[in-house]
Amino acid sequence: MTKPEFIYRDGMSADDNYIQWLPELKKRYRQSQVKAAVRINSALLEFYWALGRDIVAMHADSKYGSGFFNQLSLDLKKEFPKETGFSVTNIKYMKRWYLFYYE
Repeated sequence: MTKPEFIYRDGMSADDNYIQWLPELKKRYRQSQVKAAVRINSALLEFYWALGRDIVAMHADSKYGSGFFNQLSLDLKKEFPKETGFSVTNIKYMKRWYLFYYE
């Protein structure tokens, strides 16, 4: 095992316990980051599924005419300018995804 690189010591003398604990601590932190990303992605998938369901349930694309997807895309992009995934094509994919798995 190689010794970890220390950023700042200020007179600290790392013993064997610390040297063994630090890589494990870093590993656990990275694992928690991955778990958080998975949870966020799961929540987004649930949102996309629900959006597809709402569009189908409201018959929104036929009720509001052919401009529905364009308008929804613009509205969502305006409200969430830093977010990606609200293109017309993606919103249509959300609807298709819901229909495919719902049936």
